[in-house]
Amino acid sequence: MSVGIRHDDLRRRNRAMVISAVRRASQPSRTEIAATTGLSHSTISTISSDLISEGILAEAKSNEPVSMKRGRPQVALTLEPKAASIVAVVLSLNSLSAAVIDYAGNTIVEETKRLVTQRMPAEALVDECIAMIRRLIDSDTSGAAVLRIAIAVQGITDAASRKLLWSPITQHDDIPFADRLEQEFGVPVSVENDCNMIAEALRWRDPARYRDDFIAILLSHGIGMGLVIKGELFTGTQSSGAEFGHMIHRPDGALCRCGRRGCIEAYAGNYAIWRNARLGDENAEPLADLSDDDIRALADAARDHDGPEREAFRKAGEAIGFGLGSMFALFDPAPLAFVGVGATAFDLMEPHVRAAIAKTAGGLHSKAISFDTEPNEVPLKREGAMMRALLTVDQEIFAAGTAPRRAEAEIA
Repeated sequence: MSVGIRHDDLRRRNRAMVISAVRRASQPSRTEIAATTGLSHSTISTISSDLISEGILAEAKSNEPVSMKRGRPQVALTLEPKAASIVAVVLSLNSLSAAVIDYAGNTIVEETKRLVTQRMPAEALVDECIAMIRRLIDSDTSGAAVLRIAIAVQGITDAASRKLLWSPITQHDDIPFADRLEQEFGVPVSVENDCNMIAEALRWRDPARYRDDFIAILLSHGIGMGLVIKGELFTGTQSSGAEFGHMIHRPDGALCRCGRRGCIEAYAGNYAIWRNARLGDENAEPLADLSDDDIRALADAARDHDGPEREAFRKAGEAIGFGLGSMFALFDPAPLAFVGVGATAFDLMEPHVRAAIAKTAGGLHSKAISFDTEPNEVPLKREGAMMRALLTVDQEIFAAGTAPRRAEAEIA
């Protein structure tokens, strides 16, 4: 028995496929879109004409046609930057940044501000986000309507992407960012775990390496993970997903920022490495903040001579390796990206990571595990939030043909 597809559903699916093909490629021709999507040339011609007339796509302006073969030259299609804009926000320990980004992914305006997040009331954190977004929108002269806001935040978010459940950057729980921002700006808002957004960005930056199965691990003041399985970002039913940093490495072990003991982060977070190298006391209260220069200085000392610094990085690598080995006992080995300032010292940790993995059941296929590093996590967090917002606009608004008129979409 065959199941019929409603005309409206088919139209929406086909529009989504064309928009997705244009977003993924660099100015593809209609013929290239046909090869990618499997849609007929006539269908693509009709859909692209509609999307161009609606101001969603445009024909690329170029002195050279896409194809120089005999016959009618192929004209490239591109995303129309002024079709819409989104706001991507990154909230981390003592830092807030945001940017207004056009539909083609270009940054229009941006701002970064240092905050003392752990001392701020929850309401003040939300107010700072609102104020920064308002300043950016007011300074944007592009005329594009803001259709979505995405926040990448350090900590555990709920599965519905509505609020921050818990975070080491603040003393407060259950902060309803989405509700407040939607009330203020009148557009949908999502609140996403920052490591998940790093994984999202990697998938778009390097789809050949980061595709069906891969892992992104943030090595920063804290330890986080973005996990992609069979092409889908892993999220929990009640939370943002893979809390790798708070898996237990040693029961009743080192004191973690979360208040528990023995977490992977309590050995591999920046504060833990500094604590082991400088204090030699795993029970010492974790530092609230630590500069990137402090970690680089520890790494330089560890490379220069044997001592507590080198031992601290050994412990960090061991904790990460045993955690990964346990994971790979459940999941097939996958490419890994280590992201953040801690990745600049990964050469000190890698031998111990591999040695620990090899001692576990997950180490049976350790030769298939590959590592890569990226020292700056902030652009990845923003790019991930940007892509999450833009893809939502693609699928839920433009593919459906429900884009609001500019006058309706403008934020007062």
